[in-house]
Amino acid sequence: MKVAYIRVSTVEQNEARQIEAMQNKGIEKYFTEKISGKDTNRPQLKAMLEFVREGDTVYIHDFSRLARSTKDLLDIVEQLHNKGVYLVSNKENIDTSTPTGKLMLTMIGAIAEFERANLLERQREGIEIAKREGKFKGGQVKAIDESKFNKEFARYQKREITKKELAEVLNISRPTLDKILKDKGLITTNR
Repeated sequence: MKVAYIRVSTVEQNEARQIEAMQNKGIEKYFTEKISGKDTNRPQLKAMLEFVREGDTVYIHDFSRLARSTKDLLDIVEQLHNKGVYLVSNKENIDTSTPTGKLMLTMIGAIAEFERANLLERQREGIEIAKREGKFKGGQVKAIDESKFNKEFARYQKREITKKELAEVLNISRPTLDKILKDKGLITTNR
């Protein structure tokens, strides 16, 4: 059986391009999902891996739709291989039913992981430069009204409100509240 696995990362993205690329493959069953590929805990991926049987072929548009790292890609390919299932990637023109396809899959996966590592390194370097120049805005604690904080924190200390309620009254998240309390050197018991 010919099976296709289609994935886009967000609800706003459209899977039509990938589906169109499968039109001439004779696909009999599609597994489609809109979810990040950060991990392999994806319902349709799991369903597809359980569904396929020996002799089946899984078609994907490209490797990034199936996995985000070489390790994940090779793990999924190994699961398919152990079931006697082949993988065909349109974009990379790879077919794991051939020795050349298996070799190319490993090489391409390694290159993709190398590129991703380089991208993350460039991002970290950019953040460091922006921090040095005072332009980095990430990780900033939300400003709060000090008089309101003092009044509400006094209520919290008297156990009139919980920490959760204190965060809600100040219109901030619990982690932000914890950071503020830590920065101020105040007690951060969970009440």
